[in-house]
Amino acid sequence: MAQLNLKRPIVFFDLETTGTNPAKDRIIEIALVKLSPEGNRDTWIKRINPGIPIPAEATAVHGITDADVKDAPEFRQIAKELSIWLRGCDFGGYNCARFDLPMLVEELLRAGVQVDFSNARTIDAQKIFFMMAQRNLSAAYKFFCNKTLENAHSAEADTLASIEVLEAQLDRYQELGTDVEKLHQLLADADPSFDYARTMILKKGAPYFNIGKHKGQKVEEVFTKDPSYYDWMMRADFSLDTKQKISEVLNKMKLAKLQK
Repeated sequence: MAQLNLKRPIVFFDLETTGTNPAKDRIIEIALVKLSPEGNRDTWIKRINPGIPIPAEATAVHGITDADVKDAPEFRQIAKELSIWLRGCDFGGYNCARFDLPMLVEELLRAGVQVDFSNARTIDAQKIFFMMAQRNLSAAYKFFCNKTLENAHSAEADTLASIEVLEAQLDRYQELGTDVEKLHQLLADADPSFDYARTMILKKGAPYFNIGKHKGQKVEEVFTKDPSYYDWMMRADFSLDTKQKISEVLNKMKLAKLQK
């Protein structure tokens, strides 16, 4: 079975949540498996009390109810421990780049824990699967591992399955190699995200809006011609990470103006 060529630890993880909106929804279960360059495997699994009711439609997916997490810790109680556990690691999973990682960052920021994963490499097994054949995790597990995914939508089961799927993918598509940096570059979006929600993307090193009425326009130019847009975004239902990023842009603009 092919294994990743690791230069530093990589954490595969999966979240179960109250919904899909990082700005509104909360994590209720998290499972992480850390693979080290030395071949060690460490596991960190927690149920979390989200502090809000779990919608019935979410419970229908993952089977977790309010009663299941009523005695579990709140995220803020485990946030610091978790951030330390993740320090210096790359990330892997299934759909982790578009969902799990943005949700995790938002919860950490909400808990007052500042994190910087900008140097972390991200290997998303879903992107490889979609590149070769479009399916969900259960189908990927069946296709690549010839196994039926039991307890689908359990954070631990999905995390472990994503590792097996990726290893099987690397066996099948040996031309991809096992180097984390090269895989990250192969799977990276043509226009990388400036914030985790992809409200903004980077083009030629500068952030551009990726949604809304100013889509395709440079953020600095929008804030110059329409300063009220920044205030609107700060009041609107954007993630904390997005608001932090646009504040960085505005502060940079103010500093550049003072230096003139």
